[in-house]
Amino acid sequence: MATTISALADNTTAPADVLARGTRVTPPDIAVVFLYLLLTMGIALWSMLRHNQSSASSYFLAGRNMNWVLVGGSLFSSNIGSEHFVGLAGSGAATGIAVGGFEWNASLIVVLLGWLFVPVYLAAGVYTVPEYLEKRFKSTRLRVYATVLALLMYILTKISVDVYAGALFIQQALDWNLFLSVAVLIIITGFFTLTGGLRAVMVMDTMQTVLMVVGAIVVAIRSFNEVGGIPGLFEAYPKAVTSIGNQTIIDKCGKPPPDALHMIRGANTPDFPWPGFFGILIASVWYWCADQVIVQRCLAAESLSHAKGGCVVTMFLKILPMFLIVMPGMISRVLYTDTVGCADPAICQQVCESRSGCSNIAYPQLVLGLMPPGVRGLMLSVMVAALMSSLTSVFNSSATIFTMDVWRNIRKKASEKELMIVGRVCILVMVALSIAWIPFVKGAQGAQLFIYIQFISGRITPPMAAIFLLAILWTRTTEQGAFWGAIFGTSVGSIRLILDFVYPKPTCPTVDTRPDAVKLHFLYFTSILFVCAGVVTIVVSLFTEPLSEQSIARLTWWTRHSTVENLDEIPEATETSAPSPPMELTRLNGSSPSDPSTPQDTSESGSWFKKLWRVMLGLEGANTSKEDQPTNQDVLLETRRDRIILNIAAAIACATVSSLWIYFR
Repeated sequence: MATTISALADNTTAPADVLARGTRVTPPDIAVVFLYLLLTMGIALWSMLRHNQSSASSYFLAGRNMNWVLVGGSLFSSNIGSEHFVGLAGSGAATGIAVGGFEWNASLIVVLLGWLFVPVYLAAGVYTVPEYLEKRFKSTRLRVYATVLALLMYILTKISVDVYAGALFIQQALDWNLFLSVAVLIIITGFFTLTGGLRAVMVMDTMQTVLMVVGAIVVAIRSFNEVGGIPGLFEAYPKAVTSIGNQTIIDKCGKPPPDALHMIRGANTPDFPWPGFFGILIASVWYWCADQVIVQRCLAAESLSHAKGGCVVTMFLKILPMFLIVMPGMISRVLYTDTVGCADPAICQQVCESRSGCSNIAYPQLVLGLMPPGVRGLMLSVMVAALMSSLTSVFNSSATIFTMDVWRNIRKKASEKELMIVGRVCILVMVALSIAWIPFVKGAQGAQLFIYIQFISGRITPPMAAIFLLAILWTRTTEQGAFWGAIFGTSVGSIRLILDFVYPKPTCPTVDTRPDAVKLHFLYFTSILFVCAGVVTIVVSLFTEPLSEQSIARLTWWTRHSTVENLDEIPEATETSAPSPPMELTRLNGSSPSDPSTPQDTSESGSWFKKLWRVMLGLEGANTSKEDQPTNQDVLLETRRDRIILNIAAAIACATVSSLWIYFR
């Protein structure tokens, strides 16, 4: 640093500069990271060559034969990205334990995913979430709307935040240039997704889940030992006030909130008011039940029981971030109060290049300051794993959405090979866009990345949450109602988002002079927007013609077991050309004859690198027998034993979360 913290603080003694670049990473650490990257590349190539990736079903849905362990591990790993390690720990350092409520509430919403949404998605036999909307409402415009919304959310809240969070850790640890480190990671991640398809992504996600949990446990144990466990943390955290900087600013902005050790806070608290947790549940409905990144993992399950089993695994894993990420972030503030807990904008600018606060460096500072050589490399690998698992999920899901919901409507007779190539090209485009977005991420960094994600989601996703819930639970919902509910909600949310950028929230201690409408807490706005969009959808639906029984067969919760022939399936029997979207599930699973116009070359001749190139592009024909895939009806079958075990396990997970809420209230 050009100017030291102590100089800025009138010769006040500053803490050791743990984040001094290049001083905390040793050759053993770099060796661990290098070995990890080699391992991920090897798994990608193994999956590409070991399994058939030349059909849409195998590439985008892993052949629909993933077991519950892989589904659960992939769900958790796709959710816990580098933004969680940086953002959750940062919010914990800044405001206390309440941010952990986002994680615990997610466990309750995952029940809806496995027991309400997934049965309908599987019965509908869809590839993507937007495709479900088209089937449910016979509406291309709703499918396009959902696709555009999803891609927009990926850019604003997934790729950008993940990239910055991962870069923050790697830049400080390895002394790499920010743009070089991110570009290298994104290229490796893009290659991994490009070659392996969803099977490789899910296998790697499961391994990364184990790595993330083990690594986080190591850091948590070391951290709690430093402060004397949870009792010691709760005693020391309220006293973690920096002594460096303008004392007036410190007195007003540098102290932890008085209710930092409580989950349930007052209705007027500026961070997590208790009525606002209904807004958290709403945002979680879209993320866990209608986001392609998450839903795609459940659609890849070999049966409904395996999908539910994966959800149960995720429910228990979501209990851990409070103790493995949030509380270690609080410990980081206790141990490194003058850096993590800085309050004076001038000091914060020198510490982390952000005048609004440095809580985002809580987890990197903890790892680089406490962990011995070798273990730091393990934790750096954990951050790389979190970044890669999140980005591979986004890239694969983006390719799926674009290919199945956009390209297949433009090219109605596209062959499977064409779909495979388009999907891989889409990944390359996403990689390029991600690298181009890096300067915007660096310029838009805030004091709490995790809150930024919830902030943006609360403006955009509530209308979709309302529409999906009504589409599945209320058979009377019509296309016109869903469309105008979506348009109304998106318009209001967009206006509010624009106002938020026009009137940005001032940093402490600046007086907040924004209009009262803009000051409304984002969690309250999320709840209001959800209700309003739902009301518009219901009112318009009541004044428009309802869909027939044939139109909604196997497309709602109440009709998921219907034996009535769906209208979408009737034209398929008379088609003589290539299937038009949406394709039948059996066709996508490869159970119908190959298109004679696109013969597959199964020859073993040619050099090995030509064969490898053809496999990467999805041009290598399948050299395995046809997959014996279940039909739309069979996939919903559950044994009585499985159903009882899964219901009991889900009930135990919900009871555990509820007990934790009561204990830390």
